[in-house]
Amino acid sequence: MLTAHDEEEDERFYRDTESTAFPKLSDHQLTLLEPLGSRRIVRRGEVIFPAGARDFPMVVVIQGELEAYETREDVEQILACPGPRDFVGEVSMLNGTSSIAAVRGKADETEILEIPAIKLRKALAELPGVGEPVVQAFMMRRQRLRRDRELAGLRILAHPGCQGARRIDDFLDKNHIPHRLIDSTTLECRTLCERLGVTDGDLPALIASDGSISRNPAIFDVARIAGLLRPLCSDGREEIFCDLAIVGAGPAGLAAAVNAASEGLSTVVLESFAPGGQAGSSSLIENFFGFPTGISGGDLTYRAQLQAFRFGAKFSTPSRVLSLNFPGGEHGAALEIEGSPTTLRTRCVIVSSGAQYNKLGAEGLEDFEGLGVFYAATVMEAQFCRGGTAVVAGAGNSAGQAAMFMSEHAAKVYLVIRGDDLTKNMSSYLSSRVETKPNIEILRQTEIRKLSGSGRLESIQIENTRTGERRTVETTAVFSMIGARPCTSWLPPEILLDEKGFILTGAAIAHAHAWQAAGRAPYPFETSRPGIFAAGDVRSGSVKRCGAAVGEGSMAIENVHQVLGTYT
Repeated sequence: MLTAHDEEEDERFYRDTESTAFPKLSDHQLTLLEPLGSRRIVRRGEVIFPAGARDFPMVVVIQGELEAYETREDVEQILACPGPRDFVGEVSMLNGTSSIAAVRGKADETEILEIPAIKLRKALAELPGVGEPVVQAFMMRRQRLRRDRELAGLRILAHPGCQGARRIDDFLDKNHIPHRLIDSTTLECRTLCERLGVTDGDLPALIASDGSISRNPAIFDVARIAGLLRPLCSDGREEIFCDLAIVGAGPAGLAAAVNAASEGLSTVVLESFAPGGQAGSSSLIENFFGFPTGISGGDLTYRAQLQAFRFGAKFSTPSRVLSLNFPGGEHGAALEIEGSPTTLRTRCVIVSSGAQYNKLGAEGLEDFEGLGVFYAATVMEAQFCRGGTAVVAGAGNSAGQAAMFMSEHAAKVYLVIRGDDLTKNMSSYLSSRVETKPNIEILRQTEIRKLSGSGRLESIQIENTRTGERRTVETTAVFSMIGARPCTSWLPPEILLDEKGFILTGAAIAHAHAWQAAGRAPYPFETSRPGIFAAGDVRSGSVKRCGAAVGEGSMAIENVHQVLGTYT
């Protein structure tokens, strides 16, 4: 239920962002765009592209008027009516995902300039006078769409507390796809199910922008419907080739993609769930260069992904790498990807697969993952503890950021740490804020032993490990951020790891067999196999900070250029 304050905030947001989201093109900008496309006349009712279209063109209105509209169960909703000097498009044009709305002619005759998506992407990188305002408009339009509670977008119909639906919701949210989760107990959901012939056994069900229905969809199905999952090639080839494959789209992988693509390397990024890595789950990063008031990890990494798209990097999500092989030849590494009949052959690989949070060793954990136990602390998770009690487990920066963020939504926040010293693994500026925040209580030498509830989390049992005392805390949300393990189990034995499973690089692997006949020493981010690099949290000895990961991803590209001889 929206409060009056929420409605006022929404109204202010839409008013303040209007000029950024819908700028008029100047004569100069039109002159720059004109050579990229072709003019034509659109008649009233003529559809330029439908909802769910991929690689649709950017449309500039020269004269007349268009309609952007959405159809819900045969009922149309008009979203916008672009006129002269307006342009139609949003983030889907950059990243190749599916169009949320359809566009058609409104006036009897409308003259438009139609610019193919592939030409627009190139122009956005080469024409800053056009690129900056257009990309800003695209980003703001997506932000407005995601905030609009009336827009259908993708719709998830689900039973309350359904873990499958929660995973779909999380996947779409982390990939910035506008959508809504509709509870099966509501009149809206019951009406939709009856009209569409959806039974209880079909839930969760996903309704796409074009009205098609997917029952009990797997994440691969959801990604395909949203336009995120793209085949590595469309002509049935058994192999495709690139200069650089990046495995993992956390801060290190995204930084590498931006630098590689902007410097002319053909770049493919493979991500198993959603860009951002652990940073994407941070509600606020306050010590990242260039953002004096902080930025959410999701927004930071989303902007980086759009930047990489703008320079021509190709992304495939979700794409889980099954194996890394070394068949030889100019493209010396081969990646086998789950669900893909095509092998990706590449001259170099950057492994930036990051690390995953360790799980709580508490009784009942599996029953409440996604139903009260979370591994991210964003606005989406905050709704589960608004005005109540939240528990954060962990003593690092991510835990501190989560505690601070949740303290703005929950009445009470408990920060559970195993040790005594909060400053050991947490930045001093952050630990000071946590310790002085009135509604945050730090429970030192404490661990969570048991989670309880009926359908959803209702309470936890905690133990003071020094005294042995146990007590129950009523809470609907626990945020687990208790350390991480590297995502390296998929790597072949040729890639040497340290005792904790992180990838060894540089001087630490100069003794490896593959380097004995290489005729040179390994570069700083190079692994025990020439041409294979590691960056970010997955690398042994790395500083587990977002800024450090970005730096490593950028620096690894210098090493790639040294190997390929492609200095720019």
